[in-house]
Amino acid sequence: MNETVGEIIAKAREEKGISKRELARIADISDTELSRIESGEREFPNPKTLRKISQHIGVNFNDLMYAAGLGFSVSPLNPFLIDYYSGLKGEKLDEALINTLGSIDNWKELVDSLKTKMDNGSLSDSEKEVIGQTIEDTEYQINTANEIVKLIHSAKTKERIENGKKG
Repeated sequence: MNETVGEIIAKAREEKGISKRELARIADISDTELSRIESGEREFPNPKTLRKISQHIGVNFNDLMYAAGLGFSVSPLNPFLIDYYSGLKGEKLDEALINTLGSIDNWKELVDSLKTKMDNGSLSDSEKEVIGQTIEDTEYQINTANEIVKLIHSAKTKERIENGKKG
């Protein structure tokens, strides 16, 4: 059975040795809100709240979003993306591969640019926070796209085998 977002947060919080009250304080959210999330009473937490929590418990924000049903991930837990990419054929496979690899390259350039800006710029704390969040989100997209590339390669291999049997 899959863990709920509240269970993931509670487990990570406990592994870090942080009390509910302390996490609520450092994440700047109410004790009550954190309790509701962890208990499952708040089924779909506010993404801003999840972002605040994720920064203190060592769990990627995007993973919390997915667990809350507010985002997507390529894993055995998300059969829709797997079905889509596995079902592509011929030119569609080639186009998907080219587009996905192009996106990965663009996102990597963006991350490098943002990291340079962080290292070289005199940024305010809020600007650093936004850039840090953007880097985290973009790296998550890169990881997801890399999983999609694996799916595409698998589908291309399957198609070659099937075409070999027909010929």
